[in-house]
Amino acid sequence: MRFATVSALAMALVVPLAAAATAQNYPSRTVTVVVPFPAGGSVDGVARIVVQKLNETMGQHFIVENRAGGASGIVGANAVAKAAPDGYTLLVSASVHVINPLLYKSVPYDVVRDFTPVTLLAEGPLIVSTTPSVPANNLKDFFALVRKDPQKYTFGATTIGSAGHLAIELLKRDAGLDTLVVAYKGTAPALTDLMSGQIQLLADPMLSSLPLAQGGKIKALGLTSLKRAAAAPNIPTVEESGMKGFAFVSWYGLWGPKNLPADLSNTLQAEVAKVLALPDVKQRLNALGFEPIGSDGEQFATYIREEMAKYEKIINNAKIKVE
Repeated sequence: MRFATVSALAMALVVPLAAAATAQNYPSRTVTVVVPFPAGGSVDGVARIVVQKLNETMGQHFIVENRAGGASGIVGANAVAKAAPDGYTLLVSASVHVINPLLYKSVPYDVVRDFTPVTLLAEGPLIVSTTPSVPANNLKDFFALVRKDPQKYTFGATTIGSAGHLAIELLKRDAGLDTLVVAYKGTAPALTDLMSGQIQLLADPMLSSLPLAQGGKIKALGLTSLKRAAAAPNIPTVEESGMKGFAFVSWYGLWGPKNLPADLSNTLQAEVAKVLALPDVKQRLNALGFEPIGSDGEQFATYIREEMAKYEKIINNAKIKVE
């Protein structure tokens, strides 16, 4: 009995020391940061900005791996859910990650229980854009055109359940429209069809849409923040088109698999927060319309619960269904 007590005490002392050693030596090999979407989109852009700096601050160990197969990032997220909780396989995704279980009948993981929230990386408004040939320069005029000839217009979403998709559904609701929304499997194909006029409205983060708007390939009609963005001062807000109080953000987070040791999660969060606070990183993110956050894991977990409750209401009201 005495031996068992001593052994238990010894284990209680050894485990924290082992955990501390793990955090102290991390990372000692390549860390794969899975982005469950194609390269070139907003999720990929945010991930690469952070990973580039982590390689400078923590050693050249971090790589971005795009696993874009399947719908809405589920395939890539599932790979992380099934990975060992050792800090060497991580996930960077957007709000669609926590929206998927609200849309799909069967998701191969539990978005809350099977992941460890590490930090909220950044958030930012969406640009609502149309094809250049549409004779409207703001949302108020655009929606007036749609009401006159509703069959002529189709709206788009970069991914079903994405922030852009839910923003479009909110715009439809506020404008009193019942327009078809086509969901794509990524940012690039949606923007390609917007530029060619296959669809006539899209809500998308500034990172991917702003360069096209500045180049005249798409026409920016509104911004989903309550204030105009410093990076795009000429784009009016949705509220300026008469939709009072309209505000919607796209956000990006960092997760590990479930049971990621607290020491590793805390180490990652602290290092990412330092990176996000660097002047050049803040400048790069701000220029793309993003505000760096760097919250701790508990704050991020609370944020996720609150966002999921909000999204569930939008999905139910819009009657969004995955066929």
